Amino acid sequence: MKTVFILMDSLNRHYLSFYGGSQVRTPNLDRLAARGLVFDNHWSGSLPCMPARKEIMTGRLNFLETSWHQLEPYEVAYPEVLRKAGVHSHMITDHYHYFHAGGEGYVDTFSTWEFIRGQESDKWRPVVGPTRTSTLMERGGASYWGNRQLMDKEDDLAYPTPQCFQQAVEFLEINKDADDWHLQLEVFDPHEPFNCPQRYLDALGDDWDPDPSQQFDWPNYEAVTQDERTVKHVQTAYAATLMMADAWLGKFLDKMDEHDRWADTTVILTTDHGHLLGEHGYWAKNYMYDYQELAHLPMIVAAPDLAPGRTSALTTTIDLMPSILDLHGAAIPATTQGKSIRPVLGGATTHHDYVLYGYHGKDVSITDGRYTYTRQPDTDVPIWTYTATPRRSQSTAEREVGTYLPWTDWQLFRYPCASRRHTDAPDHHLLYDLQADPTQQSPIRDDATESVWADRLRIALQDAQAPDWQYTRLGL
Repeated sequence: MKTVFILMDSLNRHYLSFYGGSQVRTPNLDRLAARGLVFDNHWSGSLPCMPARKEIMTGRLNFLETSWHQLEPYEVAYPEVLRKAGVHSHMITDHYHYFHAGGEGYVDTFSTWEFIRGQESDKWRPVVGPTRTSTLMERGGASYWGNRQLMDKEDDLAYPTPQCFQQAVEFLEINKDADDWHLQLEVFDPHEPFNCPQRYLDALGDDWDPDPSQQFDWPNYEAVTQDERTVKHVQTAYAATLMMADAWLGKFLDKMDEHDRWADTTVILTTDHGHLLGEHGYWAKNYMYDYQELAHLPMIVAAPDLAPGRTSALTTTIDLMPSILDLHGAAIPATTQGKSIRPVLGGATTHHDYVLYGYHGKDVSITDGRYTYTRQPDTDVPIWTYTATPRRSQSTAEREVGTYLPWTDWQLFRYPCASRRHTDAPDHHLLYDLQADPTQQSPIRDDATESVWADRLRIALQDAQAPDWQYTRLGL
């Protein structure tokens, strides 16, 4: 068995034609969707980037226990299990957070790995002195502008995402006659900053001034204050960056065709979270309510002998780890909370009754795929994050040591952190009917219905082995 797991960062399902989007042309994503099973009810768990990757690797929700953190020594990552089963795992990534504080330990679990430099603010090119060119854009530190200064902006292969796909094509060529391998192919795009060669913007009719001093492709994480033309430009820049990624995905799919890898290879494509591009009056993620655009995710699975189609079975990010292991016949660790999606690939129409999602210390949400219920926390309740390997930046004065988590007997450090509500939070919890109100404009206000959902949330927290303080802060 061979498996390919393609993770595109910040992929907003509302921009994809096979989910009803019309903002961008993605013929190769469409091509994969036409070959595979499209998941209509796939949801995030822990947000944003590294929390999502931790649960992809471990099959466990982590936002209830910890924030943006490295892979802990007491956590089992799926490449380690694959190795024991005789499966070679390889990672190709341009996601530079793996190589900053809070990203340690992940890549070393793979048999082999390669890192493509230059995304976002990757501290790479040694440009000394002022490098900023845009007078409009506040985002982007010296590293970002230095990296941009030393690249040919009109060459696709000067951008990390096309390089990742090119390396994946090489991987297929090198290993065309091998068996028992897994490829995790991560591309940072279409994560911001939304930049790509000008021809992709031109293809979408963008009328923004290409003068570098007018560059605006990385809005601040804040409410939208720009005019309609500026918002449209950012949305077009996102779509153009996605088009570039799609074009290079096509080269990878071409290589799959050339070697007829579809006959013995399962391909899974999804994302870690979505991204707001002016919807609901906000840019980006993290601070606002976790709308569908952020938490309801695209996923496609193409597998040998799998008939193309769609499924409404409810799945979530923590299901990816046990699914990859199951496809290779490897043992699923007892600590895993997710469930393999192989029954869904075999025709099962149900998977989970409900799933949890959220950010550490912020609101906690639950969905059954039709309704979403978000519980607002008490911001005065003490809460904690847990680790066996503290960062240099974490205070030593406030740490405590003990056996805190029910699923491991490791002695851990715990550090206090803030309990918070999302920006512009109302004075009540939020319940939405996504079928009747897909844009989540009109929360349901009914005490009896909310009581039912509060009970479901309590049960889901118990199933997830949530720390006791989560019940206190959520009023449960």
